[in-house]
Amino acid sequence: MKTLISTIVMVIAFTFNTNAQDKMKHNAIVKTVSLEQTKGAFTQQELTLKEGSYIFEISNNNVGHQVGFVLIQKGKDASNPENHIKTAYVTKVVDNNTKEKSKVTLLEKGEYLYFCPMNPTPQYTLTVK
Repeated sequence: MKTLISTIVMVIAFTFNTNAQDKMKHNAIVKTVSLEQTKGAFTQQELTLKEGSYIFEISNNNVGHQVGFVLIQKGKDASNPENHIKTAYVTKVVDNNTKEKSKVTLLEKGEYLYFCPMNPTPQYTLTVK
């Protein structure tokens, strides 16, 4: 009886361990999107991505002051911070001639807008297919 219980416990533990590893592998696929800002503009003015998890890397190419990054769903009020996708914010402002990254951001199918209110830039389209 003890052998049977030990075997069942081992099978259950192995099953949970395998499922946890599969979830980690699935979540580990994170792509980086690099965007460059110059004075008053992003150099890449339109993006098309697949659904998935992304980190945004923002570079400040001699803007002369700090810049940031804001991502919203298209159609929402960009001036309202409640509509900003907070995980897409860079983790700290981007100083002149440096780069900073956002947290991991899950993008689903749809249209988004990205911009920098500190630079300031126009709003550019990011499409997720």
